[in-house]
Amino acid sequence: MLPTKGYAAQNATSPLAPFSFSRRALGAHDVLIKIAYCGVCHSDIHQARDEWGGARFPMVPGHEIVGHITHVGEQVTQYKVGDTVGVGCFVDSCRECANCHEHEEQFCPKRAMTYNGVEVDGKTPTFGGYSNQIVTHERYVLRIPPNLDLAKTAPLLCAGITTYSPLRRNKITAGKRVGIVGLGGLGHMGVKLAAAMGADVTVFSTSPNKAEDAKRLGAHQFVVTRDPRLLAPLAGKFDFILDAVSAEHDLNVYLNLLNRGGTMTIVGVPTKPAAISAFSLITNRRSLSGSLIGGIKETQEMLDFCGSKNITSDIELIAIDQINEAYDRTIKSDVKYRFVIDMATL
Repeated sequence: MLPTKGYAAQNATSPLAPFSFSRRALGAHDVLIKIAYCGVCHSDIHQARDEWGGARFPMVPGHEIVGHITHVGEQVTQYKVGDTVGVGCFVDSCRECANCHEHEEQFCPKRAMTYNGVEVDGKTPTFGGYSNQIVTHERYVLRIPPNLDLAKTAPLLCAGITTYSPLRRNKITAGKRVGIVGLGGLGHMGVKLAAAMGADVTVFSTSPNKAEDAKRLGAHQFVVTRDPRLLAPLAGKFDFILDAVSAEHDLNVYLNLLNRGGTMTIVGVPTKPAAISAFSLITNRRSLSGSLIGGIKETQEMLDFCGSKNITSDIELIAIDQINEAYDRTIKSDVKYRFVIDMATL
């Protein structure tokens, strides 16, 4: 076993605090990664506070992990000591089901989430990236393009793939009209990626003060959704809309902006179910879908795309002892646009 330091929540109401635990010993196909940076995802907060149910305590959050390999198992073939790598939202899967064979491991019924889960053996708990090191099978490790700033790359392991996957699946290319609902941790990555794919991008936000940021990130238009008069002329204009809002809001408003055959994909997770009018869908034969991260193959594709376009996340770098303040500020949307922990401060 490998003694490891981290920060953990002991229960749903306790602040995160220093926590010592053990990683499993290095297996033949495993790599040991010294974690340099770990992003702070809003889902970390939901899970640490048991807002989605099923929390396992003590919990070490963190699934936007980047660092360097310090040891490799005797049968590792893809990586070597010193490689700069990442680990995303899951660290194992059954490798036998159709989802695994089709490179959609994120849907494997036995997948092991990076934290707040159990490994495929069904009993070993997983602990995340708010820690100094992690052991991962090489199959679930990702190569980081060398030209990308490492701290700013960490959020790509969740926010990046969460927005890239539906954009690619909906074949977003030059000339497509894309709407991004919400300019937060997910939304700002959606803007960057859609713009890099050549789309005409419009940001929909309740915050007028984000207009300049939207344009800087690559948006061509910015619409303040508090004024219905600004939305009316846009009805039926969009090929695709990515909804990245986790707060309660009316989905029908945005469904009605889609053109014939248009699709809106949800990647935000509001706590309350949404009411959908059938007319919002049957008018213009629109579709509403959801999307969950991506498999290892697609996540590596996303990282390579970001490397080719020099795309990273806009971050605020923090020390690990600032994590509880960062959680509070994330809830208030007081960050542009993602917190990242410098694990050298652990």
